[in-house]
Amino acid sequence: MKGLRGERLSSQFREEIYKVISTDLKNRYPELSAIISVINADVAPDLKSCKVFVSIYDTNEEKRRASFKIIVDNAGYIRHALSKVLRIRCVPELRFTLDESLEYGDKIDRLLKEIDKGGDGEDD
Repeated sequence: MKGLRGERLSSQFREEIYKVISTDLKNRYPELSAIISVINADVAPDLKSCKVFVSIYDTNEEKRRASFKIIVDNAGYIRHALSKVLRIRCVPELRFTLDESLEYGDKIDRLLKEIDKGGDGEDD
C-alpha cells in the first residue's frame, strides 16, 4: 500500500505486532526464547490482508522453525489483539513470511572475515 496512510498503517502494524509477539506470545509460549523482529508489514490497498516479514535469530535451526510455526499458528490471536488496539474498521488477515536477510548478511560477513584472514596469511 502506497501513500502516507499506507506507510502510517504499515508502521503501526509493525509496532503493534511486535508488541503482541514480544509480550503476550512469549508469556504463553516460553519456547519463544529467540530474538524475534518484525521487519516490515505490507498492508494491501483494500486492507484485506497484511504480509508481515518476521526475522527470527536463533543458533538452533529447529528452534527457529518452531518459533516461526508458533507465530504462524497464532496469527488469529495476533489479529484479535490488534483489533483491540488499532482504530480501524477491519483488521486485515495476517500472513507471516520468514525474512532471512539478517542471516544472509551474517553469512556474508563471516565469509568476508574468512577471506580477510586468508589474505593476511598470504602476504606474510
